[in-house]
Amino acid sequence: MIRYLAIALSVVSSLAAVPLDLQLPTENRCLFTGEFDRFFMYVDRNFEGQASKPWEAGSYGFVRTAVRINDQVICTKFHEGIDICPMRRDKAGNPLDEVASIAEGRVAYISPIAGRSNYGKYVVVEHPWENSSVYSLYAHLANITCQTGDSVKAGSTLGRMGFTGAGIDRTRAHCHLELGLLMSTRYEDWHKIFGGGTNYHGNFNGMNIAGADVSRFFLEQKANPDLQFSEFMANTPVYFKVTTPAHGTPDFVTRYPWISRGPSAAVSWEISFSATGLPLAFTASARQVTAPLVTSVLPSSIPHRYLTRGLITGVGNQASLTKSGEQLVALIMDQFPLKP
Repeated sequence: MIRYLAIALSVVSSLAAVPLDLQLPTENRCLFTGEFDRFFMYVDRNFEGQASKPWEAGSYGFVRTAVRINDQVICTKFHEGIDICPMRRDKAGNPLDEVASIAEGRVAYISPIAGRSNYGKYVVVEHPWENSSVYSLYAHLANITCQTGDSVKAGSTLGRMGFTGAGIDRTRAHCHLELGLLMSTRYEDWHKIFGGGTNYHGNFNGMNIAGADVSRFFLEQKANPDLQFSEFMANTPVYFKVTTPAHGTPDFVTRYPWISRGPSAAVSWEISFSATGLPLAFTASARQVTAPLVTSVLPSSIPHRYLTRGLITGVGNQASLTKSGEQLVALIMDQFPLKP
């Protein structure tokens, strides 16, 4: 009996440690050779009278809209994914690269009408990782060759690279890639209260997918093939924490059980966020709060609003949620009223 139990535990352990079959979405492999200027698509920048084309603006994070604060130059606009340069073009300059799924999964959504999103034509793939669903998004496609519900493998073609959507042209054609978590299964209700315009995309509106640093995940997973997405998330730096009243276990925690710390019965939940607003951990807390409250923040001489896309305000070790921050917490916690 003990021997069979040991074998069973060994099998479960080996299954849990199966490396992800992860592939870049196009034939551009310059991320792995360190040729970042050939991997990330540049953005035209004019700062203090100096024009430049920094490739960094095509990477993830606060990489756009440079400003000078306290004699420091920082970028304040958040780019939630990465922009991958084409490797092949036709004589007219149109990209020829195919765009493929980065991992095994299912096509969860396609948006074939370019004018309905800044993403242009885009595809969302659902990946069943660690008893949860992580989503990859592929934007600015010239065309889409898959259908909703299709099963895909790493390398399965989804469409062709293009320049549909706002803010890009043929010269800057690229594949915009995101990898992240679905914030709420009730996004349409939230959008009716806090959003603007028509939501054509249901739960797969880009605002409802919180993106992680996908290029860093590729690099770290290549260096350590056993790396799982939950480990990557756990090692992402925390910038601020918000404690919010608990009303049972949030649906977000049910859908991403690996993000939870402590017992499910809690008076409140302390949510750890990256600087970009990506939720990293939910910790059960006994602290009594009547509304979401910032309970921890990294000290900074630069006002926090510049470093968190306006989610919190304050300076030093003092911070409070802005309206945008409150709306983010409401979305994650599903704590918003239905519009009559």
